[in-house]
Amino acid sequence: MRKRPRQTEVAALANVSPAIVSLVINGRVHGNVRISQEAQQRVWDAVRELGYVVNPVARKLAGNQSRMLGVFTYQAIFPLEYHDFYYPFLIGIEEEAQAQDYDLLLFTRPAAHGGRAIYKEGVNSLQVADGAILLGVYEGPDEIAHLLQDGFPFVYVGKREIPGGEIPYVAADYTEATAQVVAYMYSLGHRRILHLFDRNGVQREAHRDRQDGYILAHQRLGMPCDEQLLVGCEPSQITRDLVQHYFSSGVTALVIEDISHLHKFLDSATELGIQMPRDISYALLGDPLNETQRLVDVTGFSIPRYEMGREAVRLLIDLLAEENSSGRQQIMLPCTFVKGKTVVPPGKR
Repeated sequence: MRKRPRQTEVAALANVSPAIVSLVINGRVHGNVRISQEAQQRVWDAVRELGYVVNPVARKLAGNQSRMLGVFTYQAIFPLEYHDFYYPFLIGIEEEAQAQDYDLLLFTRPAAHGGRAIYKEGVNSLQVADGAILLGVYEGPDEIAHLLQDGFPFVYVGKREIPGGEIPYVAADYTEATAQVVAYMYSLGHRRILHLFDRNGVQREAHRDRQDGYILAHQRLGMPCDEQLLVGCEPSQITRDLVQHYFSSGVTALVIEDISHLHKFLDSATELGIQMPRDISYALLGDPLNETQRLVDVTGFSIPRYEMGREAVRLLIDLLAEENSSGRQQIMLPCTFVKGKTVVPPGKR
C-alpha cells in the first residue's frame, strides 16, 4: 500500500525548498521570506498532483501515524440515531477504536452536488487520518478506485466490488443467510417460493448476493428454479393483480428484501382476502433501514451490524500495521437466522 506523499516530495516537484512548502501550505507567505506568486502556484499545483493533505494533528508514533481513524459515510445525514440502520455499525466502530486506543474523526462535509465525496478538488480529504472506515451506498466506482490507486488505507463496511481492484471490506454473508431461509421454507413443504426484490438495487452487491442465495438453495435442494419467480419491481408495482397472479399460480411462500415492498404486498393480499402466512408464508431478508418499520415475529435473518463495525476497525488497524498475516482483506460474517412466526406449512387451496 503506497505511503501518503510527504512535504519533501511536494518541494521536489515544485522545485522549491521544504521550508517554502511549509510556509505556503500553512498560509505564512507574508513574513520575512518573500515567496513569489509563481512559486506559490507551483507548490499548490504539486499538492494537487501528489494528493498531499496537510495533517493538523501532531503525529504520535515513530511510524508517522496519529492514531486517528476516519469514519466516512455516503448517507446524506450521518446515522447517529439509534433506529437508523447504520447506527449499530457506528457503535461497533467506536467501541473497537476505543479498545485499540484510536481516536475517531467523522467526515460530514457535503459535496457541491449535494451528496458526499471523499475527494475535494482532486485531493483526498480523508488523509488527515491514518486510514478510514467507509459506510453507505455509493453508486459509482470512481472514488473507491481512486483510493486504491492512491494506496490510502481504508475498509468498507459492506461488500463492494470494482473492476480490476480488490476492495478491503467486512460484509454480511447474505448468500448463505438467504439460502438458509429458503431451505427452511422447503423443509416445511414449500416448493414455489417467490423472490421479490427492488429493481432499482439490482446492481448492488448485497442484492445480487441475496439472489445468489435463492438460486443456491434451489440447487442444493434439487428443486427447479423458476426464473419467473425472481421478480424485480418497485413498491408501486405490487398491486392486487400481481399478488393474485402469483397466488393463483401456486406460490405458497415469499422471500422479500425490502420492508416497503413487504408492507405493500401484505396490504394487497389483505384486500384480496388472502391470509398471510396461512395462504402465503413470508420472510424478510435482513433488517429494515429504520427500526421503526420493524414487523414483529417475522421470519428471516438479522445482520451482524455491530460486529461488522468492530471487525472493520480490526482489519483497518492490521492493514495500517502491515500485520495482516492471513492476507485476507475481505471478511464475510454470518447472519443469524430468525425463525419467527411468518413461515408455516402450506395449507390446502
